[in-house]
Amino acid sequence: MSATETQRGTGTYAPAPGAAPLPRMIATQAALETKMLLRNGEQLLLTVVIPTLLLVLFSAVDIVDTGSGKAVDFLAPGILALAVMSTAFTGQAIATGFERRYGVLKRLGASPLPRWALMTAKTLSVLVTEVLQVLLLTVIAFALGWSPHGNPFAVLLLLVFGTAAFSGLGLLMAGTLKAEATLAAANLVFLLLLVGGGVIVPLDKFPDAAQSVLGLLPISALSDGLRDVLQHGAAMPWGDLGILAVWAVVGLGAAGRFFRWE
Repeated sequence: MSATETQRGTGTYAPAPGAAPLPRMIATQAALETKMLLRNGEQLLLTVVIPTLLLVLFSAVDIVDTGSGKAVDFLAPGILALAVMSTAFTGQAIATGFERRYGVLKRLGASPLPRWALMTAKTLSVLVTEVLQVLLLTVIAFALGWSPHGNPFAVLLLLVFGTAAFSGLGLLMAGTLKAEATLAAANLVFLLLLVGGGVIVPLDKFPDAAQSVLGLLPISALSDGLRDVLQHGAAMPWGDLGILAVWAVVGLGAAGRFFRWE
């Protein structure tokens, strides 16, 4: 090394500290979040095993009156909605809640990765997981005799709006409640919406007064919207999209306002 290089502190092996490009940081964090989710047995039970078992069981055994036509034609859209809720709401709420409790979010928030980029990475992880869920459940539904039809763009919009709505609500819960409370509340909400959200039991089986309330829930809007498109061939379920949009705005807005990192 020359005297000039020594004075300037430069040379072949001189370090160049600094953060990686932002897109690379987000992609790396999203890949890590996805791997952690797929390696977690409890998360896999919630996001893959339960929806798959429900689809196969209620399609093969005549337990619930799903109306005319094949049971799988009614059940498949509802199970797809359940898969979105299990990942974007229940799974994300529980995982984020415990990361917050153990100080993981606090430490990540102090890293070169901006906090908004961390949430972006978590959202990308949710989307990747949902794509895998949809592919798996679609293959199983086809094997059971599912005959979907309708506008694919409308299905995509419903899934995106549903993901936004459930993500906002999940982050709101994880960022305001204690981890143990989040665990209990997220699982309880999952069970209640599974039963009363039109996923397996049609909403018209409930009393009229209850139908008007249950129909405003995000899981009901998502399952009914997917069913209108995939089973009945509706062009664009604007009413259900509107309900999901309202939940998305309220949930994400409240999460951004009240989320606590520690």
